[in-house]
Amino acid sequence: MARIAAAARLMTDTGGGGPEAAASSAVVATAASQAVVPSSPDSASEPQPDLELGRRNDRILLIAIGGYTLLLSALMIARGVSITPDVLLVAFGLAAVLLGRGRLFLRDWIPFIGLFFAYELMRGYADNFGASVHVTDVLAVERALFLGHLPTQVLQDAFHPATGNDPLAMVATIFYFLHFPLPIAVGFFLWFRRRRVFYDYVAALIVLSMAGFVTYLVLPVAPPWWAAKEGFIPGPGGPAIAYLKDQGFTELARLFGFEGHYLYSYTVYDINPNQVAAFPSLHAGYPFLAFLFARRTFGRVGWLMVAYSVCVWFSIVYLADHYVVDILAGLAYASIAYWAVIHAPGWFRRLVERAADTELDAGVEAADRGERGALRRLGRHVRPTVVGQGAAAAVAGAVGIALMAFTGAAGGSGTVLYLVPWLVMIGGLWRAAAGVLSR
Repeated sequence: MARIAAAARLMTDTGGGGPEAAASSAVVATAASQAVVPSSPDSASEPQPDLELGRRNDRILLIAIGGYTLLLSALMIARGVSITPDVLLVAFGLAAVLLGRGRLFLRDWIPFIGLFFAYELMRGYADNFGASVHVTDVLAVERALFLGHLPTQVLQDAFHPATGNDPLAMVATIFYFLHFPLPIAVGFFLWFRRRRVFYDYVAALIVLSMAGFVTYLVLPVAPPWWAAKEGFIPGPGGPAIAYLKDQGFTELARLFGFEGHYLYSYTVYDINPNQVAAFPSLHAGYPFLAFLFARRTFGRVGWLMVAYSVCVWFSIVYLADHYVVDILAGLAYASIAYWAVIHAPGWFRRLVERAADTELDAGVEAADRGERGALRRLGRHVRPTVVGQGAAAAVAGAVGIALMAFTGAAGGSGTVLYLVPWLVMIGGLWRAAAGVLSR
């Protein structure tokens, strides 16, 4: 507006006569019109091609990753391979190699994988510290919430046939196995397109997992199937509820023909299981945390995670794996973990940003813009000494694990000392990963 006023004064000063005045007026009028154009509503509302293309590419990539996850999960179920995080991370690592980001995947995901192993290991020892297992008090809370009824018992009375196959148990078992694949798929998409947000997501997963571990340590809670087996939920002629996951799995094995040769994950099922870690339910918490980040990052598309989460929640109640109270606690823990990371204090934000490395972020963004050599240049920044130190520690930890597991050294795998070589191996992998791509 100031330029327009100046133009009006100039036209007044020239008197509006003569060729020179006319020429000056034309120049000023052109300048004035150029000053007005950028602020016009029509111009501001014009679509930005680059932004629209980026959104479209994000939608295509999201569909591709979701389809890859579902296809991979379906093939694993059909071929009798356990759908566990360690197996899925290998599959997504292969996808990262095909997309030209194999080294970056190692750098960003090995710490995440290491922390997952550490959590699985520690979770198994949470019930070894003498805290009494909570059964009757949780049953009382569940009945108080549902007017004297147990949702698991109500669902099984309504849908579980007394004899023969239970198709709903098969479907519920599939959703039970799927409680982690889609959250990993959300993480993979964030890593590929929103790498900085991916680090927030991983931080929230770690906060959620560690909060769950501390709760398992001080408040071990038995799941419904355990309570029924121990006689706390009696019915006429036996327990009032059944553990339907075993039946659903058996029927799946018969349907797809992998009876007797199921390939399962040692790290999840045998490393150190904990049967009284029902509260909070991370089967409920992980998908809900993925939904919170998906909604924040993808907008309306992220709400699709709600339907998936509801199916998981129904399944774990119907199968007698969790109470509704466990699910509510899982949602609360996930919400708190999300809020704590998003609104974290400055020192924590700086720690996450340092882990993400702004220089690597710039290289990833340059690669996304089509600058072919960006990631290749970053790939030359390798610190062999750091990688070697990490590899040596990882090997030493692996040797310690083997000695304790197979020879009974230092008390064997049944003692808390068994944590030490595992943590050494995980720390070594983390150290090696930090040197794969570095400044």
